[in-house]
Amino acid sequence: MNETDLKSIVKKIQTAQAEFQTVEVKRSKTQATERLFDTLSSFSNQDDGGVIVFGLYEGDSFAVTGVDDVQELQKSVMNQCEQMEPPVRAVFTVAEIDGKNVVSAEIPPIDITERPCFYKGKGRLKGSYVRVGESDQHMSEYEVYSYEAYRKKYQDDIRPVERAAISSLDSEKLAEYLKLLKADKPNLSRLDDSQIMELMSIVRDNKPTIAAELLFGLYPQAFFPQLGIIAVSVPGTEIGDTDTDGSRFIDNQRIEGTISDMVEDALQFVRRNTRKKTIIDPDTGKRRDKTDYPVKSVREALLNALVHRDYSVHTEGMPVQLSIFADRLEITNPGGLYGRLTLDTLGKIQPDTRNPVIATALEVMDITENRYSGIPTMRRELKEYGLPAPEFRNERGEFTVCFRLNEEPAVQNSDIDIIGFCKTPRTRKEIAEYIGLNSVTYAIKKYVQPLIDSGHIKLTVPEAPSSPNQKYFS
Repeated sequence: MNETDLKSIVKKIQTAQAEFQTVEVKRSKTQATERLFDTLSSFSNQDDGGVIVFGLYEGDSFAVTGVDDVQELQKSVMNQCEQMEPPVRAVFTVAEIDGKNVVSAEIPPIDITERPCFYKGKGRLKGSYVRVGESDQHMSEYEVYSYEAYRKKYQDDIRPVERAAISSLDSEKLAEYLKLLKADKPNLSRLDDSQIMELMSIVRDNKPTIAAELLFGLYPQAFFPQLGIIAVSVPGTEIGDTDTDGSRFIDNQRIEGTISDMVEDALQFVRRNTRKKTIIDPDTGKRRDKTDYPVKSVREALLNALVHRDYSVHTEGMPVQLSIFADRLEITNPGGLYGRLTLDTLGKIQPDTRNPVIATALEVMDITENRYSGIPTMRRELKEYGLPAPEFRNERGEFTVCFRLNEEPAVQNSDIDIIGFCKTPRTRKEIAEYIGLNSVTYAIKKYVQPLIDSGHIKLTVPEAPSSPNQKYFS
């Protein structure tokens, strides 16, 4: 950073009247009297690092108060940097603004294999911080563990399930998998099945592994009740929105079974709770169905969530979440992006694999390609479908993929058209389909309720507005 860059940051702070994800302001005039350990940790632990700016006063609209003794300040900051593990190597810049010195300390990110950076005086668990907006927050025990798991290459998917026995696995599915494993592998074929199962982490210490239960288990959730999918369909655009009868969910389901079972059941849930349009090809006259979202993209997102989620003891009580809203579909799994993968590199580089045994087994079973093609497939399918590109969020131990419908098309039917349509009493569903909206609740609230309030539309059952037999007429 040079003086011009520092002045630009100060101007940005004063214009926005705020600190940022990568910028922290301190008033210190002679030395870093404030404890910087939290910020040094949080900046070191994020990929973009951060900048601490000294000589601004947040309490006075970030006015420049200046640093009187630049050298003493730098020594003080460096002293605190040395108390971090690993030590932080700050880079300083000084700029004169309004006749006063402003000092910045650039805090570089540390390599992911050395994270978390923490204050030695508190120890790894209590001294590790993460930046959230403009604040420094304690890392959770799970966040600290995640770095350790990557650094030490823990494989949580092959933890033995102490309560399980081989009899808890589907013998036919397991036999088919072993047959596929041996195909074109003469050396492996010479081993007996028990050796192969131990070698391929189906069993450890004579106990089925988590991977084995999730791939071949008769009922994996007997051992891990929350290693499933919680699926909900919401009558609106946010959790908490209610239907006209006060219901918070149009549909909800706990989806269980093996990974392949859960994917298929989740796809059925999506089909049941999204629209299907019939399109006629103008050239051939053939009819085809088009769902709200491309099935292949949804399948890839579900597989990614189940294959790449965290299966450690810290998250075994957390299910994958599938949420269908009026304007989007979201799938969230425990465990953020793994290793060096970032949102910017999703689908562009070969990532580290959190659960290699599960991923490889599903490839052998021809359920996944395991060629890192999931994200590109989602992007391609959504583009061909005419939908926005998928959105990805990586937030404090959770990863979310979001598919959005196109922004609500301009409703071509004016109020008078809806009034005309309701000359014959119409149900909620008929009105929503006429307007062209997926959410019945949204259609009624936005387009019909105002007409009811103005007296243009009446209810066939006025004494029970939420009646399932309710119709609307003009």
